[in-house]
Amino acid sequence: MTTTILLCDDHVVVRAGLLALLGSEPDIEVLGEAGSGEEAVALAAKLRPDVVLMDLQLGEGIDGVEATRRITALPGRPPHVLVLTTYDTDADINRAIGAGATGYLLKAERPEELFAAIHAAARGRTTLSPPVASRVMAQMRGSRPTLTERELDILGQLAHGLGNREIARALFISEATVKTHLGRIYDKLGVDTRAGAVAVAKEQRLLP
Repeated sequence: MTTTILLCDDHVVVRAGLLALLGSEPDIEVLGEAGSGEEAVALAAKLRPDVVLMDLQLGEGIDGVEATRRITALPGRPPHVLVLTTYDTDADINRAIGAGATGYLLKAERPEELFAAIHAAARGRTTLSPPVASRVMAQMRGSRPTLTERELDILGQLAHGLGNREIARALFISEATVKTHLGRIYDKLGVDTRAGAVAVAKEQRLLP
């Protein structure tokens, strides 16, 4: 049985490569391609594919997570969303799965793994790349990260959009001390960006 899909990636070269790859699989039919999150939502509503193959970083406009949330909220029987990305931080994984993604694959996967994941997603079955599955299992086994009072203070300032210098002034500490604490916060939360730290902190209810 043929599985119909919609591609969403803001890089034309990547889409061309995926089109060529998927064209070699007789049981997969590409109905369309989108270069932005907004376009993906519109095409998903119009074409009603079985699966939307979704990148997370889409340049301007809404990102892949928000596009996933909107697609999975479409009326009737919405398409399943299979994330295909290069990003595997805990924050990215949590946000995508929380938005309703059926699966999460990394672009380094072999073609046969991608084909199998697409067919599985069409049936509503979850497929995760091994590194992603390991992170999810580690999160399930682990407890909520424990941050010091100072780290929570800095995290709160981050959530308000303050930069390192502003945080240092607000908390009466040096900018170097802020950077040190940020490094520890990133390690504990399993992220590597300020936005990722705030996103995970909200998911873990570490912020008021």
